[in-house]
Amino acid sequence: MRTPPVPSPPAASGPLVFSPYDYAVHEDPYPFYARLREEAPVYRNEELDFWAISRHADVAAAFRDHALFSSGNGVSLDPSAWGPSAHRTMSFLALDPPDHTRMRTLVSKGFTPRRVRDLSDDILRLTRRHLDPALEAGDFDFVKDFAGKLPMDVICELTGVPEADRDELRRLADLVVHRVEGINDVPPEGMEAALTLVGYYQDMVAERRRGGSSGDDLTAALLAVGTDDGDRLADHEVIAFLFLMVVAGNETTTKLLANALYWGGRNRDGLAEHFTRAPEGDIEGPEWVGRWVEETLRYDTSSQMLARTVTRDVELHGVLLRPGDRLLLLVGSANRDPRAFPDPDVYDIGRDTSALVSFGGGRHFCLGANLARIEARIALTEFARRVSSYDVDEAEARRVHSANVRGFARLPIRVRTR
Repeated sequence: MRTPPVPSPPAASGPLVFSPYDYAVHEDPYPFYARLREEAPVYRNEELDFWAISRHADVAAAFRDHALFSSGNGVSLDPSAWGPSAHRTMSFLALDPPDHTRMRTLVSKGFTPRRVRDLSDDILRLTRRHLDPALEAGDFDFVKDFAGKLPMDVICELTGVPEADRDELRRLADLVVHRVEGINDVPPEGMEAALTLVGYYQDMVAERRRGGSSGDDLTAALLAVGTDDGDRLADHEVIAFLFLMVVAGNETTTKLLANALYWGGRNRDGLAEHFTRAPEGDIEGPEWVGRWVEETLRYDTSSQMLARTVTRDVELHGVLLRPGDRLLLLVGSANRDPRAFPDPDVYDIGRDTSALVSFGGGRHFCLGANLARIEARIALTEFARRVSSYDVDEAEARRVHSANVRGFARLPIRVRTR
């Protein structure tokens, strides 16, 4: 199943310069990461005022130590998203205990494993809704016609957003994550889109409070949950979580699906034997589909980095970090660290991926990890059941430009159906 590594162009020669806003990094960050791990495991960017750690052991340890590496100012370097008010849009992702513990506990009462599991039939139905016309065409853009639609529909189905509004929410979410070259922040159109999304959810929550819907969706559940001592989620807390779901949950799963197709196509020897016969079993498919998802999460994860705030003096690799310093945890680099994964630049669906840090760790382990994995397994299983082989038009593929999220804006493919 193992195939030779896909060659990457060398990172810029000379002084090591790394910026999450650099379009060259968006195209291929892994040569940069390799230099960071070896030359500057604690890297300093003076212009953007951040440190970055890139080795697996350091990133994994930082995820586990929420007291030393705080999320209280948010998880993105974007100036407009950084600061003590970051939780207003990033929910408990931008909170520390005890506030984080309280809100995550309340949200978990509504966003339960059973609720996610009960979505399986809906995920399959939505998968077929978008996959059927795409496969009938034979040649299609995997992002525009499938991967860009399914995750948003799943999130909207989960939260109770009407079908008529979903295309617009998808467009707004795309604008929120897009970055313009030369602007080291959310661009004006992204800021406007974020405000529009927040306004949409404000109206939706207000309507629910007025009794405008009695549905059994996640929004209704979040408005109803409480503790024995009467603690409940405030409206602004529900709105922040819904915003987080539609931006983070939607975009990262879209990128995961397209990344899996792309790297599966680039390394077809590892998948060809499986595509010779349609997968059997339940809707989440056989073991190899799960391994395809997990190796994609390791090899080219959607969420490449998360920020933290240092809370006290700490020395890493001989470098002293001070309270208030901003620190980037380079997840994409950690997943390619040869200290944790043998031959890390080989895309191998047979490898042990248990050490991947794509969903973070510790108290901030991604609450949506289970949903992302189930969604990807169902979608890719159905694709493999219907498709005997496929080719990616790499010359026409286009990547998104985002400081945090890595994936494709366009991925044309040609399929041969069974």
